[in-house]
Amino acid sequence: MMPAPALDNEFARDVRAGLSTAGQKTLPCRYFYDDVGSALFEAIACLPEYGLTRADARILEAHAGEITACLPAPVVVAELGSGSGSKTRAVLESLHRRQPVEYYPIDLSAAALGQCARELAPFGAVFPIERSYLEGMAEVAARRRAGETLLVLFLGSTIGNFDPPAAVDFLAALRERLQPGDGLLLGTDLVKPLDRLLAAYDDPAGVTAAFNLNLLARINRELDADFNLRHFHHEARYRQEAQRIEMHLRSRGRQTVHIGKAELTVEFAAGETILTEVCHKFRAAQISTLARAAGFRLEGQWLDAEWGFAESLLR
Repeated sequence: MMPAPALDNEFARDVRAGLSTAGQKTLPCRYFYDDVGSALFEAIACLPEYGLTRADARILEAHAGEITACLPAPVVVAELGSGSGSKTRAVLESLHRRQPVEYYPIDLSAAALGQCARELAPFGAVFPIERSYLEGMAEVAARRRAGETLLVLFLGSTIGNFDPPAAVDFLAALRERLQPGDGLLLGTDLVKPLDRLLAAYDDPAGVTAAFNLNLLARINRELDADFNLRHFHHEARYRQEAQRIEMHLRSRGRQTVHIGKAELTVEFAAGETILTEVCHKFRAAQISTLARAAGFRLEGQWLDAEWGFAESLLR
């Protein structure tokens, strides 16, 4: 077997690793969010079938004052995967009433960060950081001043994209970048009826399908690949025993794809899939267990009954 090439592009390395593995082919979901993908996700958040984002926003709008009151001033806010920062407005508004605000949105999309900085500038000083989550948090930790309390926002149930052991590892790594008394506001989507879950990830307008397929389009654009998007079909599945939705791209027939910058040729059988995202769902009681395993304690929890969503403040 020939050794894998020493590629200098992390995206190319990850694509090569995920598509050349034996068994289930995979692609990391973090690569969904280029500028096109971020815009498509903003559209998904508006769909009637996808209630998660609105539930997240309802909790923040109703309880931002309670949440921020749990932390001693001055509070500095950092947000992992901020996107346009639309849900964060309520938190910053609440803090703005009692103190000057510093806000560090962390995202891989320069366009989303630019929009975030424009829209949230009226509520404080915005310092966009175009980095991965943990790299961005290291930068925030290096900038903080003595006496400041850090509130990290990890909204939208992104923690559900991690397998359970990886979720614990990630939260523990995040905790290492925090100090005693800092807070983490963690969004988690809750278990709900099957038909409602599947509709949220396979909407009739096809926006989620376009979001999923854009990952292949991004590989074409950035890695000199020749995926024909018409030859793949978006598919959502729910695995009840694992409490998770899976998003796949199913090959409509036997085909060969070349990915130049990954130095890879991939053969697909008819019906073979690429697993692009897992979205774990939680029961409210499980969040305390997750927090303890990562070295946090659960200090407060706010639920949205209309959709089934939780915001939990971990310290």
